[in-house]
Amino acid sequence: MIRPVEWKGVRLIGLTVFLATSILAGLLLAAQAASNGAPAVRFVDVASSAGIDFQHDNAASTEKYLIETMGAGAAWLDFDGDGLLDAYLVNSAVTAQYQPQKPLRSALYRNNGDGAFSDVTAKAGVAAEGLFGMGVAVADYDNDGDPDLFVAGYARSILYRNDGDGAFVDVTSEANVTNKGMWGSSAGWFDYDNDGRLDLVIANYLDWSEKNNLFCGDQRPGYRSYCHPNKYRGQTVTLYRNLGDGSFQDVSKKSGIAQQAGNGLGVVCFDFDDDGWMDVFVANDSMQNFLFRNRGDGTFEDVTLLAGVAFGENGEVEAGMGTDAADFDGDGHLDLYLTHLDFEFDRLYRNLGDGTFEDVTFRSKLGHDSFHVSGFGVRFVDYDNDGLRDIFAVNGHVLDNIPLFHANTKYAEPKSIYRNRGGAFENVTAHLGPDVSRDRVSRSAAFGDYDNDGDLDVLVGNNGQAAELLRNEGGNANRWLQINLVGTASNRDGVGARVKVVSGDLTQYDQRKGGGSYQSAHDPRLHFGLGSRDEVDVIEVRWPSGKTDRIASVKTNQVITIREGTGQVATSFPAIRTGGSKDVR
Repeated sequence: MIRPVEWKGVRLIGLTVFLATSILAGLLLAAQAASNGAPAVRFVDVASSAGIDFQHDNAASTEKYLIETMGAGAAWLDFDGDGLLDAYLVNSAVTAQYQPQKPLRSALYRNNGDGAFSDVTAKAGVAAEGLFGMGVAVADYDNDGDPDLFVAGYARSILYRNDGDGAFVDVTSEANVTNKGMWGSSAGWFDYDNDGRLDLVIANYLDWSEKNNLFCGDQRPGYRSYCHPNKYRGQTVTLYRNLGDGSFQDVSKKSGIAQQAGNGLGVVCFDFDDDGWMDVFVANDSMQNFLFRNRGDGTFEDVTLLAGVAFGENGEVEAGMGTDAADFDGDGHLDLYLTHLDFEFDRLYRNLGDGTFEDVTFRSKLGHDSFHVSGFGVRFVDYDNDGLRDIFAVNGHVLDNIPLFHANTKYAEPKSIYRNRGGAFENVTAHLGPDVSRDRVSRSAAFGDYDNDGDLDVLVGNNGQAAELLRNEGGNANRWLQINLVGTASNRDGVGARVKVVSGDLTQYDQRKGGGSYQSAHDPRLHFGLGSRDEVDVIEVRWPSGKTDRIASVKTNQVITIREGTGQVATSFPAIRTGGSKDVR
């Protein structure tokens, strides 16, 4: 047996002095934030008023099944092609110890275009009933123009093909992507072989089952806890190659991506070395992370240690959960961020452009605040459109009885929003409204502009609680541009395309990535904040096919579509009014 305080490497010895100094540092930082002017942005939870009444059921039981505490996926997708993002939220299922009166179902909410959503789950056929769901990944894997839906889950997963008529078809078996016997956590679509078809990678967690469930914690009533992941064997990453005929081939072992078992929770696919081939990063729980470099010949090599992202700068394993990649410092290289459990530090790894990263967590003033929370979903996101990518993370502990062991640690926790002030970050959570400071047991965080008003909103999946829809109010006071990519020779979603946006003295880089955050799928459009700039001088898109498109003199405050080989084309993304958002167009 282990004590709950050992979960994911939590250590209590020798922390008293650190905690005291951290609290003092936090007070000083809050005072500094107030003095230098907080951004005029608020995030408001409008889920209830918008008609998103989803309640996640974690199937909690006295047996403390580990699957109970890890899930609650969320996704944005425009399933009906009307230019408005719809919402999908993942639920769990019955277990031997939990038999609810009503069936548990995941849910799809259609964006009505007036700030409200309608539950269309039954009509669309995507309830995923009977699946103990975890994460979700969205992409047009068959290049027919409609986004399809992959729901990762415990022991199996589901692939729903969008037929373009408002309904989906379960094609899991014929597509050969069941992921049978694996505990799928997060997933990402990406074209690893650049053949114009999207492939699927799945971060798998542990070889756990109801039969091998262990007793962890103390024998006293109420003191049983969820077990530390090191009590179970890990699982290898799954990679499915898209064959182009509606089916996939399991190339996990052949590609080299499944050589070593891990405790995979988060995954992001991006081209970290800028060689034109997308790589895979997996955040592992309580063991070294994985960075798989794409060799460009159908195989991957594990370069985690050489790249410097296996561990934190202290050389110890940490509880990797959520992850994202973006260029936070404007040098053209995509950096990495990882969330971890409390009594550890979330990590920011700066890409040096030579195949290696450096841990700049403390240099960027990010260390102290993350030490006190347990982070899951995370995203680099320019929430105030000032041209600098900020960090938005959602938090919640894994032990529902953690206060019995850590008097100052909570199960439900507030969000963490760090504003990028030009290399260093400032915790501005307290300035962004009470809804982000409210305690929740958060897991997934999907980012997208659901009201098409030019600032990014957040759909949050909370474990055992109601979902949140955090509407961004005020971010569009600054200028912005969103870019929708349509591949032709490349995959239709443009995943893997590198985009450069130049506006006067500001140059930004981004890539259409796969996966990211934790158990989440995001707005497919690339979002660029532009401060007070009225025009973009040049947009350059480098496609996976090797083709390049350049567009000049683009007005800000709009969504544009760029088609590979054609350039800018006309598309419609309706602007809607929600009562609180400012429509700047």
